[in-house]
Amino acid sequence: MKENKYLKNHSRLHACHDTCIVCGEKNPLGLKVYFRLTESGAVEAEFMPKFAYEGYKGFLQGGVAAALMDSAMTNCLFYHGIAAFTAELSVKYLKPMRCGRKMSINAKIEKSWNPLHILSSSIIQDGKMVAESTAKFMESDLLKKDEPL
Repeated sequence: MKENKYLKNHSRLHACHDTCIVCGEKNPLGLKVYFRLTESGAVEAEFMPKFAYEGYKGFLQGGVAAALMDSAMTNCLFYHGIAAFTAELSVKYLKPMRCGRKMSINAKIEKSWNPLHILSSSIIQDGKMVAESTAKFMESDLLKKDEPL
């Protein structure tokens, strides 16, 4: 795997995404989730959901889980040199997700036909898949600049 190429792409593309509520290091209210590249070209991250992110008492709000998976897929595209907007997101909640318990989020590219990219993502908690998603991402002329937006 050409890790340096992947890291260079990610750094350049993430610069125009650094205020993201999920993964942006410059967002003071953000979750600051860091996605790492795996050997297979997928991404993964660990996240400890705080009780401030509850929906029902003690359980992670579903929109936060959806945002985590959407961000994982976006970061996966970044590592592959692609910047694209989410065009469609489908989420399946398989089990309630507990706050205060570590979870892992992963994402991978399933298919790409430039300018359309199809990805999948999942959340694992306590050794079980608790949510999964698929999404279509569309590249845009708005994101084809070398400098941050």
